[in-house]
Amino acid sequence: MTARLNPITTPRFEARAEKARRNKEAALAAFISKKAEIDEMLARLQALSDDHFNCHPDEVGWAMVGTLEHYASLLKRITDSAFGEGEHAR
Repeated sequence: MTARLNPITTPRFEARAEKARRNKEAALAAFISKKAEIDEMLARLQALSDDHFNCHPDEVGWAMVGTLEHYASLLKRITDSAFGEGEHAR
């Protein structure tokens, strides 16, 4: 009678498990990197907003309103996607 190998203790299983572990670590590192990139963009946008988008009150015109409307529409697409709202409603 031949002994059956335990698939959990075979080198092939261990190699797959190691590959899965490395893959998970790589995904986590990529996630953290992208999160940091988003955090940096949000901080820059907040600073620009705090500075009234580099627009002095005497310089406000419809062109600036249009620019802000464009920014708001792009941000709405992002927030709708992130929160499952608008066209992304679940």
